[in-house]
Amino acid sequence: MRYRTLLMLLSTLVTGLFLLSLLIGPAGIGWAEGLRALVSGEGAAGLVMRELRLPRAILGVGVGAALGLAGAAMQGFLRNPLAEPGLIGTSSGAALGAVISIQTGAYAAFALALPFAALAGAGAAVGLILLLAGRSGRALTLILAGIAVSALAGALTALVLNLAPSPYAAAEIVFWMMGSLADRAMSHVWLAAPFLLIGGAVLLSTGRGLDALSLGEDAAASLGVSLRALRLRVIFGSALLVGAATAVAGAVGFVGLVVPHLLRARVGARPSALLGASALGGAAMLLCADIATRLIAPERDLKLGVLTALVGAPFFLQMIRRLGREE
Repeated sequence: MRYRTLLMLLSTLVTGLFLLSLLIGPAGIGWAEGLRALVSGEGAAGLVMRELRLPRAILGVGVGAALGLAGAAMQGFLRNPLAEPGLIGTSSGAALGAVISIQTGAYAAFALALPFAALAGAGAAVGLILLLAGRSGRALTLILAGIAVSALAGALTALVLNLAPSPYAAAEIVFWMMGSLADRAMSHVWLAAPFLLIGGAVLLSTGRGLDALSLGEDAAASLGVSLRALRLRVIFGSALLVGAATAVAGAVGFVGLVVPHLLRARVGARPSALLGASALGGAAMLLCADIATRLIAPERDLKLGVLTALVGAPFFLQMIRRLGREE
């Protein structure tokens, strides 16, 4: 399949799922009525469409695209199809920051305290990883630093959960960590948008470097690619994307792992071509998963992260099994 055709098909799929996300919900609003209410903003239907469904659909596109793009960039940089955005500890750091805001009650005093704390946690995790990885920033060193930071953030998150002052606070922490796009407002969209746009632009600019790196580090250096600068751009861009996504949607896993793997065979061996395709594929996957949470068990509030894990974990195991057979 030609690359432009694939991008057009993915764009059409994302557009259709976006409209479907706007028109599906428990309010019982018909398609025609929903579209009119979205344009006019009048009445209860207008409030539901503009204040509840529109932010949810926009975040579905933004968060999914962020995770897909970050996953493709991370796999291209590490030259490992099993790499995913959380490997560098950004999502764990963001989760720790959000959990601390819940534990301290700051999120109840200030509506955006939780996403701001998550972004701060992601930034702290990236700073620690860069400190541990050192100036060389080899792939193995970066992976080990990411694993160490993720383990530390996970342990601290478990400690905060263990010290929760009440079962209600513990339940709030657990529910947030499951990931969801429900009950999000346009304020969350405006908060995440600058980080998603800047992070996306940074990662899309790494295409040439990732293509050269696919030939090996020595070959990339001979082609004039600065590995240190490329490493910083990949880490910085991924941190912005994953940190912002985790800040507004909670922990949503496997999108950045599954989507690039599904699309890699259709774009060839060029990591640069995989970046844009994975962004669109990630948006489509997350929109589809979010729609499914509203259709499968609407009365039980099925969490988005739970559904993506149920789909992604078996796929991940199948990937490992296939790679084991190839060795």
